[in-house]
Amino acid sequence: MSFPFTEQQMLRYARQIVLPEIGGRGQARLLESKVLLIGAGGLGSPLLLYLTAAGVGTIGVADRDRVELSNLHRQVAHPTTRIGAPKTESALEAARALNPEVAVIAHQLELGPDNAAALVEGYDLVADGSDNFATRDALHDACLKLGRPLVSAAVQGLEGQLSTFKAHLGPPHPCYRCLFPSEPPADLIPTCAEGGILGPAAGVLGCLQAVEVIKELLGLGESLSGFLLLYDALAPELRRIRIARRPECVACGRLARPAALRA
Repeated sequence: MSFPFTEQQMLRYARQIVLPEIGGRGQARLLESKVLLIGAGGLGSPLLLYLTAAGVGTIGVADRDRVELSNLHRQVAHPTTRIGAPKTESALEAARALNPEVAVIAHQLELGPDNAAALVEGYDLVADGSDNFATRDALHDACLKLGRPLVSAAVQGLEGQLSTFKAHLGPPHPCYRCLFPSEPPADLIPTCAEGGILGPAAGVLGCLQAVEVIKELLGLGESLSGFLLLYDALAPELRRIRIARRPECVACGRLARPAALRA
């Protein structure tokens, strides 16, 4: 890994490079990393902006929707002038304005079982900010199959949750389906339009997700794999609870080799 940085890069990333946990080597690794973001909404917006600002070299953004006026109170990557534009294009413009050195790739599509693996394969890590279980399931299966870390966040109302899934490394790492063996009934999970959402609460989860993505890319600190971080804006409170890997899990139960043999 080489890093003479340009003068502009030294200035742009100076406050990160000076951190002993990151340094020049870590910054160079960020510049070489490729991260796929699923969703350019309430979670994906702050996630995109902070990863772009941090200098993650290539960022893919997958979303099928267009910017609507009702999005803007929480989806801070999109200005009023881009209402009606595809969210991927709007996100690309926001990222370019913030840091033109970062390569942002727009994937204007609906992710599902038929295309998830082909999309995930081109990236080092995936960050999920989608809003439905079908997308999350397809994405998780692709990441598990291809051995990609998955940093997944969700927010509803004034609460949210965050975890990292690396079950491809073997026990004790759990997978997404260890946490959610089956899809909850639809009437228990209201949409944003039905249940509402506080914009800054989505921002908190998106920022926490960006931190975990950078930690995973650089191997910093303790991973959230095996834990679920819960955020309650009203308390206010952050709680971390342990997730156990289930031997009978239909997704990762067959992956029983020790992590040392799968690294």
